[in-house]
Amino acid sequence: MDLKQYITIVPDWPKPGIVFKDITTLMDNGEAYKYATDQIVEYAKEKNIDIVVGPEARGFIIGCPVAYSLGIGFAPVRKEGKLPRETIKVNYGLEYGSDVLTIHKDAIKPGQRVLITDDLLATGGTIDATIKLVEELGGVVAGIAFLIELKDLDGRAKLDGYDVLTLMEY
Repeated sequence: MDLKQYITIVPDWPKPGIVFKDITTLMDNGEAYKYATDQIVEYAKEKNIDIVVGPEARGFIIGCPVAYSLGIGFAPVRKEGKLPRETIKVNYGLEYGSDVLTIHKDAIKPGQRVLITDDLLATGGTIDATIKLVEELGGVVAGIAFLIELKDLDGRAKLDGYDVLTLMEY
């Protein structure tokens, strides 16, 4: 299936000069969303994943159906102040700013094989921060899966040494 036909390109959003790749038009098509999810599920099966981790909010949209399909858990990575129990945190850079990400301190058990999911690989800052959180808790990042990779922003350079799946490239 050509998933790109389900992505809407939105110029100058959220600010001038940004060409936004809108995945909501993929998500609202059941066949396309299922196909994309199934591709990531197959990848996760090959990696013998124990738990899925995704940064808010679109990492939830990608990771939760994958975890459900595999019958395993999902651990959210959220911005500071959004998780109710004890967390660890890391500062990270965005394509247009910086922030702090957190994960519950007990979300990952040492040695667990983790699949990290998100909608888009751009500069790699969010996923690099997520990797640091997972590894600080003793998790093994067995794979990282995205719907979209923006090749010109070279986020993959921050993921050197990790196995990465992208379903679409721009």
